[in-house]
Amino acid sequence: MSKIKIGVIGTGHLGKIHTKLFKEVANCELIGIYDKDLERAKQVAGELKVKSFDDPDKLLNEIDAVDIVATTSAHYELVKLAFEKNKHVFVEKPITAYIWEAEELIKIAEEKKLILQVGHIERFNPALISLEKYHLDPLFVQTDRLAQFNPRGTDVAVVLDLMIHDIDIILSLIKSDVKSVSASGIPVVSDTLDIANARIEFENGAIANVTASRISQKKMRKMRMFQRDAYISLDFITGVSEVFRLLPPDQKPKGLFKTFGEIGIGDKKKIVTYEQPKFKEVNALKLELELFVDAIVKGRTPIVSGKDGLKALRVAEMIISKIEESIKNAKIFPVG
Repeated sequence: MSKIKIGVIGTGHLGKIHTKLFKEVANCELIGIYDKDLERAKQVAGELKVKSFDDPDKLLNEIDAVDIVATTSAHYELVKLAFEKNKHVFVEKPITAYIWEAEELIKIAEEKKLILQVGHIERFNPALISLEKYHLDPLFVQTDRLAQFNPRGTDVAVVLDLMIHDIDIILSLIKSDVKSVSASGIPVVSDTLDIANARIEFENGAIANVTASRISQKKMRKMRMFQRDAYISLDFITGVSEVFRLLPPDQKPKGLFKTFGEIGIGDKKKIVTYEQPKFKEVNALKLELELFVDAIVKGRTPIVSGKDGLKALRVAEMIISKIEESIKNAKIFPVG
């Protein structure tokens, strides 16, 4: 089987990492890179010993698939250009800047039977992967994603920059339509929203309370899930998850676990157990790139499809709209 020929568009901080990792991914051949900043592209090409192209068309003509790591505002035009040339696409999150753009790209991908994968990297975080054997059906989710200020991500609101990671995970876990959204937030050090909080209510009664900030003194990326007879905590920075469960005495889990006493009496008696699921030391970014190549080779829908990216974008836009409305009503400074 011939290798999948890959190109990378965008050689900023993240694009450079993508390029470096694609040199290590099996079943693919990195053909080259392109960036509208030609000098930067040449510099990165020299450092990583890859070919630099001076035009995206030239790169696309020599590859089977492209990894787009450009600014969000450029996603639509670049993905559409790749699809016009019948190339499979991996595009970083958010899928596009506007909902209509994502809808059009998904339609084109389906008509041409092309792979469209969106880079929601936290789906491949060891903390989440370690929970694969557990039945996850959260009724309440609390997330906190805090980051120190970095001007690199301020071209979009913090909802699209950071919060969208948690939105995507929540939508993948709660199998129900969104019923309503309420939200608040403000710009602090940029012209877009820098801190935001949202409450997402689902048709099945589940609730998610989501907070994101890029003006924190310390980093935090945590998710807490509550469901019937279980509390689950995930730390996306350390990759560690913890599981507390109420189980009948005859259903003690296999492997290492702790017991914290019993609740109830008779047939209703349950034990309180604690487990820290084993997790593999994986490079989440490399794994999602490997799975992109695997989806092309096997012709199957990627784990994070274009439709998943669109679902997350829809909710993110609902949150931004609610915040902008509240700011307008409160007569606070405008949000870009």
